[in-house]
Amino acid sequence: MKKIVEVKNLTKKYKNMTAVDDLSFEVSEGEILGLLGPNGSGKSTTINCLLSLLNYSAGNIKIFGKKMDVDSYEIKKDIGVVFQEVSVFDELTVYENIDYFCGLYIKDKIKRNEYIEDAIKLVGLENFKKYYPKQLSGGLLRRLNIACGIAHKPKLIFFDEPTVAVDPQSRNNILDGIKKLRDDGATIIYTTHYMEEVEILCDRIIILDKGKIIASGTTDELKRLAKIEEKITIEVENLTDKVLADISDLKHVENVVYSDNKLFVTYRKGTNNLTNIIDFLRSKKINYNKIFSERPTLNDVFLELTGKELRD
Repeated sequence: MKKIVEVKNLTKKYKNMTAVDDLSFEVSEGEILGLLGPNGSGKSTTINCLLSLLNYSAGNIKIFGKKMDVDSYEIKKDIGVVFQEVSVFDELTVYENIDYFCGLYIKDKIKRNEYIEDAIKLVGLENFKKYYPKQLSGGLLRRLNIACGIAHKPKLIFFDEPTVAVDPQSRNNILDGIKKLRDDGATIIYTTHYMEEVEILCDRIIILDKGKIIASGTTDELKRLAKIEEKITIEVENLTDKVLADISDLKHVENVVYSDNKLFVTYRKGTNNLTNIIDFLRSKKINYNKIFSERPTLNDVFLELTGKELRD
């Protein structure tokens, strides 16, 4: 497939720190790439280098097959950016805000009006065209922010945490809109800390830590990296330490946690784990209320790869 973004050996160094360390990856046309990592992993630095907002120490960046530089205006006009911070003008209405940002790229008024209406429809702001930003809820503000970033119909769009602190309805609207942009031909680079969004949206995922790619692939490919194969949760009362020790000794058990009358058992591997734990409970005449099994989530893999310690 056609390569929209090509990054080779990208390195960004500060005085005593390497923020991005010999990074190489590609993004294909029509792909949604999830760029994940804990705080300080190099995500924002990487994006700022891609956009030529930062000078980098070494490497090469091509967008649309051309080298990306500070003055690459022909490339930049086909790029849309939606940063986490809402950046709109308080003194302009919804329509006027979108018109301003779209007008930076689209000079033809008839074409621009068509693009503005398309953007308003995409984010569901049809009933708010004459509202000012201070009159909008947090979710509506986020949707306005997105409309301003994509109204000129860019071929490549960067989304940085677009659903932070919004209600579920607004989040669904935003995610549906991003899918629609991809279906209409846009290529998207998406950063978020919400792993469920990544599973819903992204065709492929890159996990960064300390400026390096530590894993990449589809959601299913990354889940296969997990050390655990299955997690079983059981609602059960009054388990003794002896019973918990016996469960720990069952085949393939990796870890056992018992808290608030819930038993959590993780397994390294195995195909009949659920049957085995049920048989064990019955053999001990232990009654349980609910029991369910789940495979490792993307969040499990992320924490395994990047660690559970807090980041600044």
